[in-house]
Amino acid sequence: MTSVPAHSSASASASSRAIALDEIEAARRHIDACFLGTPLTGHAGLDAALGCRLAVKVETLNPVRSFKGRGTEAFAALALGAGERCVTASAGNFGQGLARALLRRGHSCVVFAATTANPAKIETLRQMGAEVHLAGDDFDAAKDVARAYATERGLRFVEDGSERTIAAGAGTIGVELVRSLAEFDALVVPLGNGALLAGVGAAVRALAPQVEIVAVVAHEAPSMKLSLETGRVVETRSAATIADGIAVRRPIPEALRMLEGCFDAIAAVGEDEIERAMRLTMLHLGLVAEPAGATGLAAVMAGRERFAGRRVATILTGSNVAPTLLSRLFAGGNPVAR
Repeated sequence: MTSVPAHSSASASASSRAIALDEIEAARRHIDACFLGTPLTGHAGLDAALGCRLAVKVETLNPVRSFKGRGTEAFAALALGAGERCVTASAGNFGQGLARALLRRGHSCVVFAATTANPAKIETLRQMGAEVHLAGDDFDAAKDVARAYATERGLRFVEDGSERTIAAGAGTIGVELVRSLAEFDALVVPLGNGALLAGVGAAVRALAPQVEIVAVVAHEAPSMKLSLETGRVVETRSAATIADGIAVRRPIPEALRMLEGCFDAIAAVGEDEIERAMRLTMLHLGLVAEPAGATGLAAVMAGRERFAGRRVATILTGSNVAPTLLSRLFAGGNPVAR
């Protein structure tokens, strides 16, 4: 485990300020309507199992089956020049969102993913028309190769977590939550590279400052939690979690700065808790959640005392599950007891 300062002594640049509501509104105007106005759902059985009243914002009923389409749509519309060619690294969902947004606007898209990436996500990327390369043993290793590839060829490297427009697009979820829920006490947000929390956290802070915002990481991928708690970029040796969408080993300094003031606490959940949350989502809501997408529910389940009796919201961020994991989790028997 290594650490470096999260920022220099110089004043924060415009790129590292908290996302503003006018940035979120500007992003909304350029997002395909298929990603907006997503449903809120819940279930009495789920409330009874958790000991609180839970509202789940469902971000999976769209062409990329994750929230990533919001930010990538805004980025493609607002942050690119004519004919600009892009390279990115992705565990799968961000790459799908970026590929769709770019390709339908006439841009090319090259995506690097780890050799261990979810094969279903990789196949979908190729079907969408992205140029896909597999490199490295994990997401951060693939990112290193992608960055070098872009530099060598003079292409635009797009890093999820460091682009303000992407975070602003994600922030539209927070605006919708506040406008849809008359009152809620806490919001639990999965934390990967940080764009989701930066956008949603900023929106909720501005519109409903009384709401407690809890970010959640996987126990096996704690780098973002360690970095935000210490004020330094803490790189871990591995991020060996089934929640590939939040498996961050090396945080982005710009993302850490954008996250200042966007949360009250950070929770960590274990692999068994993530799997049980996936089963609860299917049992009570009839929805498939990928591991990273279920971490918000996992944190509510693990933090029963913290959330007891409260009105809590979380975000089901994605539903792109590896077929082998689906088979293991749901092959007969009681989905909760297993």
